[in-house]
Amino acid sequence: MTKAFVVGHPIKHSRSPLIHGHWLKQHGLAGSYERIDVAPADFPEFLKTFAARGFAGGNVTIPHKETAYLNVDRRTAKAERLKAVNTLWIEDGLVWGDNTDVVGFMSHLDRSLGKSWEQAVETALVIGAGGAARAIVAGLQDRPIGRIFVANRTLSKATELVRDLAGGGMLEVLPWEEIGGAIAKAGLIVNTTSLGMAGQPALDLELAGARSDAVVADIVYVPLKTPLLAAAEARHLRIVDGLGMLLHQAVPGFSRWFGVTPDVTPELRALIVADIEGER
Repeated sequence: MTKAFVVGHPIKHSRSPLIHGHWLKQHGLAGSYERIDVAPADFPEFLKTFAARGFAGGNVTIPHKETAYLNVDRRTAKAERLKAVNTLWIEDGLVWGDNTDVVGFMSHLDRSLGKSWEQAVETALVIGAGGAARAIVAGLQDRPIGRIFVANRTLSKATELVRDLAGGGMLEVLPWEEIGGAIAKAGLIVNTTSLGMAGQPALDLELAGARSDAVVADIVYVPLKTPLLAAAEARHLRIVDGLGMLLHQAVPGFSRWFGVTPDVTPELRALIVADIEGER
């Protein structure tokens, strides 16, 4: 029986076991997928020993993605580009690391908006400069988008992101106080921060000047409709919630560990939505 995991600290909130458990049942596979809570100090040792514990691989979540990048034996080009790893597996006795957040976010946009959505987006605004922002900017760079603004309250982090991902798409650091002007230009606005998550303050973003055809996306999925998305919907803008990124980023790992490429279906989404709403 193939065993896989999601590792983080804390980890009890993770919906990944529900996602992978659904696919295992759907495809009639003998396998398991479990949560493992590992403190940061113990994570390098966990990387060395998970195979000996019978695991084929697993997912890595907060706060271990950067440490995984530094400690795996081999990395994919995507992981190298983003300097973060969220998917692990064993190949020829070596621990490999990949980053599937790029395909997760872009697949969700394509599924939500149609595959030609980027033709109407000349300028994108990405808010935040953490690991998720890196994946989203990298994905947008691979599309025909002329300009990508990166805004973060700590300007140095946005500057670092733009420096690391230079090349492919026109990246620009945007001082926070200039964000209003970028909103007026952007065909796509993406919140990659935790602002708006349950228990966190809302992202204070004035959408009054946004284009009427703009798309507003949020990677937060608890709640599914964040204050930012509610404000955008009130202005009749198209919105994209954060759940799809979680679902789509899980596909490559499942395929690698269990040998079947699953699909993100309405049934799966409804299962996770019901679980999220059950916590209210």
